[in-house]
Amino acid sequence: MVQREYSTAELQKIAELMREDIIKMLERAGSGHSAGPLGLADIFTALYFSVLTHDPKNPDWPHRDILILSNGHCVPVRYAAMARAGYFPLEELQTLRKFGSRLQGHPERLRLPGMETTSGPLGCGLSQASGMALALKMDKISHRFVYVVMSDGEQDEGNTWEAAMLAAKYKLSNLIAITDRNNIQIDGPTETVMPLENLKRKWEAFGWYIIEIDGNDIEAVINACQMAKAVANQPVMILAHTIPGKGIDFMEYDFHWHGEPPSHAEAKMAIHELRTLGGKIKGEHQ
Repeated sequence: MVQREYSTAELQKIAELMREDIIKMLERAGSGHSAGPLGLADIFTALYFSVLTHDPKNPDWPHRDILILSNGHCVPVRYAAMARAGYFPLEELQTLRKFGSRLQGHPERLRLPGMETTSGPLGCGLSQASGMALALKMDKISHRFVYVVMSDGEQDEGNTWEAAMLAAKYKLSNLIAITDRNNIQIDGPTETVMPLENLKRKWEAFGWYIIEIDGNDIEAVINACQMAKAVANQPVMILAHTIPGKGIDFMEYDFHWHGEPPSHAEAKMAIHELRTLGGKIKGEHQ
């Protein structure tokens, strides 16, 4: 499927609408994770509306790219992107975490078309993606790419580095990983809980090609993915520096919002802030 061309302004608008979707979903659910999904909205906008080869009307299309979400607790941002891309009705977003809903708190592959894996245990996504990329390479399928979005905190897990070695050994240039480098995890700052230090040098030492970007710059995300597709004989790691809780002043950079949903009053304040760009836009929402 050929993607429609979106302007940067259109993509930015989609990302802001997705942030509103996330706040509304989490407030209605009464549970879930706020900071990560808000910070990832620009990356998922870039993926679903520019980067990925996919077809929302035919989720199992055999020529599609594959997208793995390793940090499954951030799935509200993926649900919002999928709904806005046309995989399912926007109204269904309000069923997040409800009994019987297809939109569980962690993604379930068999519940929702277009969801490639079930994720929950952190650190597994890169292994899953590496296996899929290796299978495509063994089948000599060169036009499909495997993307995996990972958290920085999950790189405390040894499973991540086992997959990193495998991907480098087999020169999986069809594998593009994106690390959400937001510097927080549920117990506090990543560098306090378990210092990750210089991730660029670590991934380079494991034989990966590194691209470092501002993950809240949609154009930078798109350009990095295009550059990654041109790299030969190496898997690619995009280190995307993001702001947790992006767009909402009282959530930004605060690790306490990693696993907390907003209350009704907080959701109202958050949506007001998103719609007025922190009060910079005056009008009916004031």
